[in-house]
Amino acid sequence: MSRPRVVLIGPPGSGKTTIGEALAERLGVAFRDTDADVEAAAAKPIGEIFIDDGEERFRALERAAVSAALAEHEGVLALGGGAVLAAETQDLLAGHTVVYLQVGLSDAVKRVGLASARPLLVLNPRSRLRKLMEERLPIYERLAGVTVATDGRDPEDIVAEVFASLPEAAQ
Repeated sequence: MSRPRVVLIGPPGSGKTTIGEALAERLGVAFRDTDADVEAAAAKPIGEIFIDDGEERFRALERAAVSAALAEHEGVLALGGGAVLAAETQDLLAGHTVVYLQVGLSDAVKRVGLASARPLLVLNPRSRLRKLMEERLPIYERLAGVTVATDGRDPEDIVAEVFASLPEAAQ
């Protein structure tokens, strides 16, 4: 059975895609993002899935995408910010090398942009983002073997810290 070398989790704006792509390049492996897998499966952007089909449908697609990626992907895997909410996903992450990319609200807001197409941030984005981050924090912290702070840091520094934190087998 193949398994990802590292799984990145964290809220919107934590840098999962940016750091994931750079880390994958450093490790010489492929990068995969479950949000992209969900969009491919639905043949439309996540925002449209929420509008057309609802959050419940999106979460079902997301659980399937995460399950498949954890079973098939051998590189660096980034999960959507809310993917960790599903108990099924939490169970599947056991035994994986999970890194939580921690970000403060102000940096997350700068990175996400308040006019973005993120469906859960449509009304009062700053307040919604704060609430999402607070709700998910205990889950991120519980699932992660390693936490890396990303506020005010260059991606290269973050990648170096994540790489250094990986068990020998993942490097």
